[in-house]
Amino acid sequence: MCGIMGCIGSVNSIPQVIEGLSKLEYRGYDSAGIAIIKDDSVIINKKEGRLQKLCDTLSEELYANIAIGHTRWATHGLPNDCNAHPHTDCSGKIALVHNGIIENHAALRKGLQAEGHIFLSETDTEVISHLVEKYYTDSIEAAVRKALPFLEGSFALAILCAGEPDKIIAAKKDSPLIVGLGERENYIASDIPAILGRTNKVYILEDNEFAVLSKDSAVITDFGGKPVEKEIFNVTWDPVAAEKGGFDHFMLKEIFEQPEAIRKTLSGRINNGKVDFSELGFDEIFKKAGKIYIVACGTAYHAGVVGRVAIEKLAEIPVETDVASEFRYRKILWRPDDFMIVISQSGETADTVSALKEAKQRGIKVLAITNVVGSTVAREADKVIYTNAGPEIAVASTKAYLTQLTVMYLLAVYMADLRRSYDPLKLKGIVGDLFYMDASIEMVLKENEHIKSVARKYKEVESTFFLGRGLDFAVALEGALKLKEISYIHAEAYAAGELKHGPLALITKGVPVLVLITQDKLVDKTMSNVKEVKARGAVVVAVCKENLKDACNECDEQVLLPRMNPVLTPLVSVVPLQLFAYYMAVFRGTDVDKPRNLAKSVTVE
Repeated sequence: MCGIMGCIGSVNSIPQVIEGLSKLEYRGYDSAGIAIIKDDSVIINKKEGRLQKLCDTLSEELYANIAIGHTRWATHGLPNDCNAHPHTDCSGKIALVHNGIIENHAALRKGLQAEGHIFLSETDTEVISHLVEKYYTDSIEAAVRKALPFLEGSFALAILCAGEPDKIIAAKKDSPLIVGLGERENYIASDIPAILGRTNKVYILEDNEFAVLSKDSAVITDFGGKPVEKEIFNVTWDPVAAEKGGFDHFMLKEIFEQPEAIRKTLSGRINNGKVDFSELGFDEIFKKAGKIYIVACGTAYHAGVVGRVAIEKLAEIPVETDVASEFRYRKILWRPDDFMIVISQSGETADTVSALKEAKQRGIKVLAITNVVGSTVAREADKVIYTNAGPEIAVASTKAYLTQLTVMYLLAVYMADLRRSYDPLKLKGIVGDLFYMDASIEMVLKENEHIKSVARKYKEVESTFFLGRGLDFAVALEGALKLKEISYIHAEAYAAGELKHGPLALITKGVPVLVLITQDKLVDKTMSNVKEVKARGAVVVAVCKENLKDACNECDEQVLLPRMNPVLTPLVSVVPLQLFAYYMAVFRGTDVDKPRNLAKSVTVE
């Protein structure tokens, strides 16, 4: 859960590394650091806090053709200057940055200390620099290769050595790492946004791959030194898409990009009014499916909850939705016709990757849904569906979530068609309705100022509740998470019928309760729960469809949605909740795009 950037070339690498790190701050922003080689010496600058604090310490005259940098999300040791990366060996001639966790660091540290190595930090990472030092004689490449077999856990590494100022060494295992190929300069980075605008040609490193970068070459081998043939991946993302484009925050920009994101997700996947996923080669698996396990974390898990309802309703296949961090520790009663769907925005979510690998070891077919081409889940799964959301920079996911929902609906319709489990005319109607979802979202975005005014009223509260039934409860989960993530307001989501089984004790005068009311057949039931909270003094904000507004007239506030098929309402009803969370965070002065303690790509378990 850290960001790595490195550059070696014929011009000053320092500003390029800093610029790359600025695009990776969503991966960690507890501290930042940079290492360069100048006059045959390693020079390190690192500071606790945001990247700008590091930048303030760097002289504009500082120049180096080789540099590696890091933004940190702390796992081992407090976020301070000492624990910030890069870390060095005893001599100060070797410096490295690391994303991942070295699980056997305590044992390695003890052994190295017994040999006389002196440690300066509390991190697991520092053991790597000392281990490389132990094996270094005259080749940094050979030393790193000798050290790697002793490391247990996950790592993406970028390493430089004062004695060999013409190369950067990189290695990858279970943490993301790419190589960018430029003109007389090459790059190492954790993610594609770091090199956008510099090059669109990358190698995506796989587990147990090793890279040696110079300004003119990038040689890829396995850990043992055997050459690896790599295909160049051409990045099609527009560099401008990774900029704010006039918006105050990336999150707001990405909320407003959702209509276009849905259009891109639908593009090419519907022919003659029917969803077409035949290219996956999963048709027989879909037809014979006994049970589907949808496994994900956080926001992606909430997309899976919606997917479960849609698949069971349309395709009539039993579905379990599981939190990935718990799934791998359960005893799963696999049957031959079961299969797994994993969902991950980054494609690198460690818990999800672990669950995926567990299923594969059992011979279970796995379908991945992700936004990142070449990511770990994309490579490890049997088949992958890309959401085509484009770069998402804000830590709190919005458009990636919405495109995950879109893919889940497309899959549900496709499986229902294959299995002939749902009325064909109604399926065709759902497909037609999907084409109008972008317009429906655009209508909700026009309510931006109204939603902003609602947020302004409640910006001082310290606790909120989200309620819903059926698909509305699935969306309530996501709404509560968004508010927690970026505004730091306590927020809980409940199935509305569960209120009387305990949560009602927490409802006091003035507490805001956001209620989703989009399921026509459940309106009366939900409104009875609204009356229960109003009787205890709660203030109720309803997100309801326009045709249901009269039924919701007892609510204190209303945010209206267009009329639509209740099956598809999660694609639209989540948008006002995203905007509400955004403005609550803005009014409270929090860092919307980089909320405390969180990182976007969760690469540790």
